Amino acid sequence: MASLREIKTRITSTKKTKQITKAMEMVSASKLNRAQSNAQSYEPYTEKIRDVVASIASSNTDASHPMLEERPVKKTAYVMIFSDSGLAGGYNANLLRDFMNQVEERHNSTDEYGVLVLGRIGRDLLKKRNIPILGEITGLPDQPSFTDIKEVTRQAVDLFAEEEVDRLYIWYNHFVSPIQQDVTETQLLPLTELAEENNVKQSYEYEPSAEAILEQLLPQYAESLIYGALLDAKASEFAARMTAMSAATDNADGLIDDLTLSYNRARQAAITQEISEIVGGAAALE
Repeated sequence: MASLREIKTRITSTKKTKQITKAMEMVSASKLNRAQSNAQSYEPYTEKIRDVVASIASSNTDASHPMLEERPVKKTAYVMIFSDSGLAGGYNANLLRDFMNQVEERHNSTDEYGVLVLGRIGRDLLKKRNIPILGEITGLPDQPSFTDIKEVTRQAVDLFAEEEVDRLYIWYNHFVSPIQQDVTETQLLPLTELAEENNVKQSYEYEPSAEAILEQLLPQYAESLIYGALLDAKASEFAARMTAMSAATDNADGLIDDLTLSYNRARQAAITQEISEIVGGAAALE
């Protein structure tokens, strides 16, 4: 049985841990609010550029672009968004598990796919599994700007444009609520669904031509989807960390209660033993 000093030490260390997890929970909650705001404010831009591109793609003009057309799939690229730090529950593990299951179904060898990874945790996990990494970005700020990921977004679009890959997906944790984040896969390229849309609400006139507009907008639209997914993923990351730290704080409370009960019992037993020894000694002197 642990001594009173050992139990007291464990209670003290657990209380200090609780202070840390509680502070991390509050910090994550604050970052979550800002991340949600960033993601929501970016949505109108993505929707508008989608409307314009869909208007051209679904019109009766002869405008076309390789990013709108299917081609035989020889190699696939995946953009995966992980976190740079841990203590976020199953945020990274769930994403990796679902991705690995999908890869086993779709591909027979590592020659058929590659990954553009955002986040140190994901990079390290993928390297341990010998997943081919085409590019990486680590050390992203908590509230990233488009400039922070422009290099990898441009690389992703260029891989498709130069026909080094024939299909491009993005994998990330979609924010549903502070306690729910769903692993999500979205096809980035080709943008075949845009050419099939017929519910365009507005008509546009294009100068100098629809083809020239497509040439400029399609790469920007694909890049904007990656950035929008990153903002969504950041909100999910902070929500997962907030939930994990909340659970850790609750567990610390429970452990402190159990240790305090053990301490009181041990102390009571020690006092009882001392009293018994005193009484026994007094009786022996009579």
